[in-house]
Amino acid sequence: MRSRLDFDLTIGHDRFLSPGDHQLHAILTVTARAGQAGAGLDPDGPGHAEVIVIDCSESMTYPPTKIAAARRATAAAVAVLPDGVRFAVVEGTHEARMVYPRHRGLATSSPATRREARQAVSRLVAIGGTAIGTWLELARELLAAHPEAIRHTLLLTDGRNQHETPQRLAEVLAGCAGQFVCDARGIGDGWEPRELMRVAEALHGTADAVRRPADLESDFRETMRAAMAKQVARARLRIALVPPARVLYCRQVHPTVTDLPVIPVDDRTVECPTGSWGEESREYHLCLEVDGTDRPRGEDVRVARVDLRVGDAPAARPQNVLAHWTDDLLLSSRIDPRVAHYTGQEQLSQLIADGCDAYDTGDREAAVGLFRRAVEAATAAGDALHLAQLRLLVDGVDAGAVRLRDDLARLDVINVALRSSFTMHDGEPGPVPPPAPDDPPAPAPDDPPRLCHCGHRSPPRARFCERCGERFPTGDEAGPVPA
Repeated sequence: MRSRLDFDLTIGHDRFLSPGDHQLHAILTVTARAGQAGAGLDPDGPGHAEVIVIDCSESMTYPPTKIAAARRATAAAVAVLPDGVRFAVVEGTHEARMVYPRHRGLATSSPATRREARQAVSRLVAIGGTAIGTWLELARELLAAHPEAIRHTLLLTDGRNQHETPQRLAEVLAGCAGQFVCDARGIGDGWEPRELMRVAEALHGTADAVRRPADLESDFRETMRAAMAKQVARARLRIALVPPARVLYCRQVHPTVTDLPVIPVDDRTVECPTGSWGEESREYHLCLEVDGTDRPRGEDVRVARVDLRVGDAPAARPQNVLAHWTDDLLLSSRIDPRVAHYTGQEQLSQLIADGCDAYDTGDREAAVGLFRRAVEAATAAGDALHLAQLRLLVDGVDAGAVRLRDDLARLDVINVALRSSFTMHDGEPGPVPPPAPDDPPAPAPDDPPRLCHCGHRSPPRARFCERCGERFPTGDEAGPVPA
């Protein structure tokens, strides 16, 4: 069956290696464009199947604007579903419950069913716990009845996955991998960014933070439109290796950094699934382990071939990965510009993410050191995107005397932790997000830290204790954060 998109696959890589080099790095660019028949929806195409999962745990009532925003956002997402799309809405607590339709199945989108779904969503209340794996398991069951569809789940949470073990979530993610794409969103300041990133990475989706409840409706609407624009359900990179070469890793590096699973096909071939596709471009960093022993010098030697496949058919012209072993140090010391760019982006993203982790676990000294290194790297690269993120965390970005902001709140830390995985395209400046107009004003520099009964001191603008999670008794909107 012909793909509804036309794909191009190109490669840029460091093929000149010294005899002592054992790794070869390549950047693969995959671009999908409208096929010759055009980009319109094909009535004979695979169709779409959608499950919207909404966190209805008790913490969504702190403040009540969160659950109200979730109801409005879900109604907005349902409203943009085209006629004929199969869909369902699921309520997530310590269990998973059908909101619409009432039976365990998918409804068919039409003016009548969209109206019924919005009415059902308007009655959602927040009570219960959080078990993300259970929610995804129901989504998998619902979508399994439509194996040929472009299957997608939109998931919202505001808390940690406290009602099931990490092992349970890992098992569910393994069972869902390759079955559907999941875009995960966090709202409020009590969720765990690593959990959302884990979901998005396993299910080839995106993870992002919604900074304010008022922003949720537009985010859901745009995420749903993007999901409905997908025209190919599954594509994968197939890498045929020439022994003794082997794949060390393959990761997406633009528009976000995320590792791809490497799945053996036979003793010389592996595949890396890339999820569903619309009209877009993505870039991947492929790292091979190679060995120049007994290989000829001064000529190109093929060590791998990369294909892009949709279904059982090749979707683009294959590309050879070549190694050229040489004793010329000038040649072997050259680095392909795209490899250099994305290697720097990966390292910078990791520095920021590690700094956020260190801060979240109370190691402020380590966090400052990591953020300082990130500022230096981003400044040297002219990386406006990551410098804008770092300014939310530290002062002194431009002066070089980096220190944690006095008013730093966990909301900023977890937002940046997720956004750190976004990358700039090679040669293009990154967007600089403007400050949110409705953000609360920063406290005066001499405002005292907030002291919890556990003895921990949190920043003046903190809404809860960063050590024990206890809500500060000040009538604060944020409410308790799940442990």
